[in-house]
Amino acid sequence: MTFTKAALCRLLTYILPLLISVRAYAQDPQFSQFYASPVYTNPAFAGSSTVGRLVLNSRNQWPSVSGSFTTVNASYDEHFEAINGGLGIQAHYDEQGTGTLRTVGLNVAYAYLIPVSRKFSIRLALQAGYMQKTVDFSKFLWRSQLGINGFTSPSDAEPGLPTEGKANITNFAAGFLGYSKNFYFGLSTHNIFEPDQSFAITNPAVVAPIYRRYTGHVGAIYPLVESKVKGRSSYLYPNVIYMQQGFAGKPFWQLNLGMYISKGSLVGGLYVRQTAANTESIIAIVGLRTEKVKIGFSYDGTVSTLGAGAPNSYEVSLAFELRKKVRRRNPRPMTCPDF
Repeated sequence: MTFTKAALCRLLTYILPLLISVRAYAQDPQFSQFYASPVYTNPAFAGSSTVGRLVLNSRNQWPSVSGSFTTVNASYDEHFEAINGGLGIQAHYDEQGTGTLRTVGLNVAYAYLIPVSRKFSIRLALQAGYMQKTVDFSKFLWRSQLGINGFTSPSDAEPGLPTEGKANITNFAAGFLGYSKNFYFGLSTHNIFEPDQSFAITNPAVVAPIYRRYTGHVGAIYPLVESKVKGRSSYLYPNVIYMQQGFAGKPFWQLNLGMYISKGSLVGGLYVRQTAANTESIIAIVGLRTEKVKIGFSYDGTVSTLGAGAPNSYEVSLAFELRKKVRRRNPRPMTCPDF
């Protein structure tokens, strides 16, 4: 059976109301530029650069599909000697179905620094946050609106249903990060208590948890060419990131394997996203970085069977590092991952 884009959109329109009225399952939004959204990936990254760091991320997933997924993230983090750790604040906005389902949230993280040695450090983090999910029922097409001649009118929408549903959610996460000058690894757990995200419109007994999400990552930096002349050094950054989250009671996982290369201020990289079912996409990343500003662009090319209807996604990142005078006894800043 072959689905056109219009047929797929109509099918989703019928299915979505059923999911919301009974039970909803979803994965957390994600970014392909994992380390360009550090606090979102792992709260233990808060303060890891020691200087103030302002990060902005925007992702448009499957823009060729009507009602695509749009995610925006903003964060600020910095290390403070007075509390021997880093503080991070992170806000995010996610939209699905051209405003049909919206999520806004705010998280605050604290990462405690443990200087194990002069060359190796550990950060342990806790994060607390609040989010609100909103669904616009007026954008759904209900069975009561379909007659012999097709669509009838908005006034025939599902009786007794409000125009909007809201779910207010308190959420928690934790993270661990270990790093030296040329190596790092970390673990994080989001949605620790699997909070309920149901709208409880027709049945208050229905519970729709946001399943716990686990993230593990490891990487290194290898110098290819080292030079005292600014702009001539080049480095190789191989890294792996693994994510797992429940979906309909079953764990869904993905493995992102790849590397990027830097030459002076230029950065380029390539990743493969592998899931349990198939190789889902190839991710290409290009960027420009200076001492204070980093700009990144990534393109996800779908290589699975989903590519016929959703061939690509793209993402943009922008980061500012607010340099300041620091004492020599300050902890070593994390030099990798750098993008």
